[in-house]
Amino acid sequence: MSKEPVAKKGFGKAAILLLFLVVAVIIFRYTPVNEWIAPSRLRELVESFGVWSPLVFILIYAVGVCFFLPATLFTGLGALLFGTMYGFIYNEIAALLGASAAFFIGRYLGRDFAASLIGDRLQKYDDKIAANGFTTTLYLRLLFFPFTPLNFGMGLTRVTFRDYFLGTLFGIIAGGFVMTFFFATLAEVWGSGDWSQLLGWKTFLSLALFGGSFMIPKVVKKLKPEI
Repeated sequence: MSKEPVAKKGFGKAAILLLFLVVAVIIFRYTPVNEWIAPSRLRELVESFGVWSPLVFILIYAVGVCFFLPATLFTGLGALLFGTMYGFIYNEIAALLGASAAFFIGRYLGRDFAASLIGDRLQKYDDKIAANGFTTTLYLRLLFFPFTPLNFGMGLTRVTFRDYFLGTLFGIIAGGFVMTFFFATLAEVWGSGDWSQLLGWKTFLSLALFGGSFMIPKVVKKLKPEI
């Protein structure tokens, strides 16, 4: 197949991807749907499903990040609804599911067009990223690179899904646990109404972990992969 038909096909898919992203922003920022992503409304919605609430939460989280809603919003909601342990588990599952879906959307709709734009100069970088897919993904996750843009962006490269998935899995564990524990601790204090708990060990530990998490990127920068 000649390059011209491939480029045209890639452009058509890329246009659909761009339209998808623009529509997502418009819907969730400039329509009444915006009211439904308030934490209180989302909490009511998830809790209304009873025993099915974990599954509903996971699906909402996964779909939400594909529509460029902030992952931190859902991570905090998971901690608030399910506590540290189950909140962390559900947050991780949902984040991985959403990250995988966004990767495949980017790969199917944007990769052909991205490849058509890559010249000889950029080809070597695309090849190196693909050869170091796991390391690159892990590195960017530990640097707290914006979650959703990275999901779609990695889909535009030649990185295999396996490398991307494993890099994401191990890259979000530390940050995911810290954020879940932090929000769950605050929710526990708020729910109890006993503000003296703010001086308890959980509060200080959560604050220490939260503050320490910002040191992760500085440490990880020393382990930058060769790209």
